[in-house]
Amino acid sequence: MWYLCVFYHRLLDYRRPEVESLAELFAGPGAGESVEWRMPENHHVDSPFHLVRLPGDVRLAAQVANRSLLVKGIYELWGHGTTYEELEKSVREYPDERKLPFLTPESTFKIVIDSFGKVISSQEQNEIIQSLTYIPFQGRVNLKKPDHRFFVMETDDYGSNNGLPPVVKRSIFFGREVGAADRHLLPTYQLKSRKYIGPTAMDAEMAFLMANQGLARPGKLVYDPFVGTGSILVAAAHFGAMTMGADIDIRVVRDGRGPNCNVWSNFEQYKLPEPLCLLRADNNLPPWRPGSKEMFDAIICDPPYGVRAGGRKSGGRKLLKGVKGPYTVPDEKRDNHIPSTAAYSLAECVHDLLHLAARMVVMGGRLVFFYPVLRGEDGAANPQFPEHPCFKLITSSEQILSFRYSRVLLTMVKVAPYTEEIEKMAAERHQEFRENHQKWMEEGNLHSAVFEPAQDGKPDRESKPKYRGKYV
Repeated sequence: MWYLCVFYHRLLDYRRPEVESLAELFAGPGAGESVEWRMPENHHVDSPFHLVRLPGDVRLAAQVANRSLLVKGIYELWGHGTTYEELEKSVREYPDERKLPFLTPESTFKIVIDSFGKVISSQEQNEIIQSLTYIPFQGRVNLKKPDHRFFVMETDDYGSNNGLPPVVKRSIFFGREVGAADRHLLPTYQLKSRKYIGPTAMDAEMAFLMANQGLARPGKLVYDPFVGTGSILVAAAHFGAMTMGADIDIRVVRDGRGPNCNVWSNFEQYKLPEPLCLLRADNNLPPWRPGSKEMFDAIICDPPYGVRAGGRKSGGRKLLKGVKGPYTVPDEKRDNHIPSTAAYSLAECVHDLLHLAARMVVMGGRLVFFYPVLRGEDGAANPQFPEHPCFKLITSSEQILSFRYSRVLLTMVKVAPYTEEIEKMAAERHQEFRENHQKWMEEGNLHSAVFEPAQDGKPDRESKPKYRGKYV
């Protein structure tokens, strides 16, 4: 059946992809592509009200809603209209065989009045509830733990200068709640109460969304090659996945800020299973043995793209220029040695990440990562996303960070095996990056493009648009 899916009005580009990924998670391969969407009549595409058809029964709808971060609720829609008279007519026409099982004398229920873009006073809410006498409720009211929750949801014309999507006409919905998001985990995992964080630690909500895109669940192995303080792995572990991480900075993965303030203490704080291991490893020179492949069910990461923190790779300037040859660290200095590193261009970093994923992710597994995009003079982005013959891009979700740049969460699925030909092409490309290191650093300098002073000292934009959509 078609369900009414009501989203939270935030991260608009991420809402539908999350539902599709969760359908894939609970219903199996191909289920995400089978999800159908349509908008209620007279609703803007950014409206929180969407109609969705899922490839399964009501249990799938409940599983998707309960796991989601951006779904406020999924409802079996009993009726809708532009007035309460139309709503009554629509509810009466809904088949009794669908309604009566939830209206029995043995059941308990609660009616909730909700709205979007407007406030409904307590008196008005009571009047709306009293007007629902045409629905034959026979059970008892239970406001704390009802068997069934029924919602009246209303939206109306709330003006144009308030940052919300435009409304053409008043809409009223009535439905039975099938499932709702549990956002109580966000205050628990918020960064300000976490023991060990850094300047680029991933926001808790975004980390959970990335884990959902990566289909994290018990029995799956998730790897983050830019682990940092472990925010993404914490989210994956919360959903039951086994985790592994790596970072080029040994001080991050080994030392942290002390024995009680490090990546491991974050997992201990939330009573989550610790990572299988944390490696000091370079994404440019991965440590895997020859022949090792298809180990991970998902790679989920936030590569460094040089705005808040630049990427680093092993080598140092002298090694890259050929002034100094490779060296071996003496045994007595291995414990405290910090290898020299050099700047790591975005293009090379993404190339290495795709090559790593092509080799190490299982068939049907996912690669989820952020990719930065510069915005044009009109504020629009026309990105060309990285590609790889082993992967198919299934979703791209933009988060606008400023008028100059945004980041896009790319979700790719592995559809082709890793071959010797692909390995040879990757090795040639790797050598090209090495030989033209300075050229790629100059061409891929996102930091200078983002922080370049505005022309004539004027701000980039004289005024903000009335409705900013994805900025939420």
